[in-house]
Amino acid sequence: MMESNRGHLLPIYVLADESGSMINHIDDLNDGLRSLHQALLGEPMAAAKVRFSVLGFSDDVIERVHLVDLRSAAEFPYLSTRGMTSYAAAFEDLIRRIPVEVQSLKADGYQVHRPAVFFLSDGMPNGGEDWQGPHRRLTDRDRTLGAPNIIACGIATADARIISEVATQPEFGFVAEKGVDVGPAIAKFCTALTKSVIASGRSLASASPQLMVDKPEGFTVAIDVI
Repeated sequence: MMESNRGHLLPIYVLADESGSMINHIDDLNDGLRSLHQALLGEPMAAAKVRFSVLGFSDDVIERVHLVDLRSAAEFPYLSTRGMTSYAAAFEDLIRRIPVEVQSLKADGYQVHRPAVFFLSDGMPNGGEDWQGPHRRLTDRDRTLGAPNIIACGIATADARIISEVATQPEFGFVAEKGVDVGPAIAKFCTALTKSVIASGRSLASASPQLMVDKPEGFTVAIDVI
């Protein structure tokens, strides 16, 4: 008989912009995700509480890493640039993906916490595209099993107002401060992501588990700069 409770898990999705404009910066993002992986290997208790996916989006979504236990993950595959910036495709993918994956983890006997999506974009969504509709459906807790918390980070030409709309709470939307170069901004995003994953993983082992979000250094809360 299957063990009824294998412990608490927090599914974390990194939803990263792979559009063509990221061409000069995708290596920085790949380096940052590798250092996150290394950091989590040194935090096995926190890593045990997290399942980690990396999704690259442009015109569509490519799954680069699937719900991996970071303690046993091999090297991450690389993100690579292509195409345009379809926020709609990104959110529609999550609407299909998250309920199925939450159900699967629950069927495996885990207590699953509300997933966290760390969204990173360096630009505007495709013009004339309705991304708000899929976003509303994705984050509607009555309609979507596992409707996630979304932490949104904008760099380069990303629009603070849009980043703030993507984030599910005002304090979860961040934009890089003016004058911060894209490479260092990505590194700081990855550092904050690492701290958030470790702190959240540790929290899941405590009496009152919660999502911990670390503000990236050199970023402001998006709502502040509107």
